[in-house]
Amino acid sequence: MSSPQFTRALLAPRHWPSWIGAGIWFLMAQLPFRVQWWLAKLLCPLLYLNKKRIHMARTNLRLCFPDKTEAEREQLLKENLFSTAMAVFETGIAWFWPKWRLRRLFTITGVEHVEQAKQEGQGALLLSLHFTTLDIGSAMLGQYVNYDGMYSPHSNPVYDYLQKVRREAYCKGGTAISRDNLRAIVNQLRKARMIWYAPDRDLGPKASIFVPFFGVPTATVTATAQFARMGRAKIIPFTQYRRADGSGYDVVIHPAFDNYPTGDDYADARRVNEFMETEILKHPEQYFWAQPRFKTRPEGEEKVY
Repeated sequence: MSSPQFTRALLAPRHWPSWIGAGIWFLMAQLPFRVQWWLAKLLCPLLYLNKKRIHMARTNLRLCFPDKTEAEREQLLKENLFSTAMAVFETGIAWFWPKWRLRRLFTITGVEHVEQAKQEGQGALLLSLHFTTLDIGSAMLGQYVNYDGMYSPHSNPVYDYLQKVRREAYCKGGTAISRDNLRAIVNQLRKARMIWYAPDRDLGPKASIFVPFFGVPTATVTATAQFARMGRAKIIPFTQYRRADGSGYDVVIHPAFDNYPTGDDYADARRVNEFMETEILKHPEQYFWAQPRFKTRPEGEEKVY
């Protein structure tokens, strides 16, 4: 779990466009928050050009909100595209703003739930969701909670290096752990560490069982309960929301799950999905709908994308 190392190979000419892009991203992040909000409003129509992602988002919204009219779902999609565009700026804020500046943007409640776990000598999975505010929420959490985080390695080596370095800077001593490094995750939990964890991705049939998510049979990982059991850890969810008026964010750390895991993989996975459904419904426009959440289908069912 060593920290990411900068190597001379990252300075190769083929990586120069990535470094230039990172530099532009850094400069944009220095703009006033309201200016970045306005720029996201201007840029969000361009996201319609990514037809593959738009198709995924429309399909997911249709499956999850069948009671809404098509016009209502299109309005939700429009709002979601702003959230997605704003996520680019929010990630820049999370990575490149000093902590004192970020602190002015949010309030946080529920830190006592993490403190209680620490007093009891237990680690915890800090259960998160793939909201568009994922990175900025994690950076805000890191100002009050010391944790390690799971991450998925990126194919672009410059971006992969930057995401590890900047995410490890969210809190002192934090480490970015590859989600495939199961042993490291369990070891950290047994050392009473907090681990950021977002299980709402389709990782295929080998890692999942089918559990309803907004009424749709969804490939849902069973690893949440397994990590909790092997790491002797609690499940402490947290969420973050962007205020509609652009005044900032609210971070909420929720109470730990009681009686979890139960030993019933289906019941444990369903509990996680139910929590996510409840939180998504509070601000559905802020969830990352443009992901292939329903890529894996039960045997005999047609693909949806």
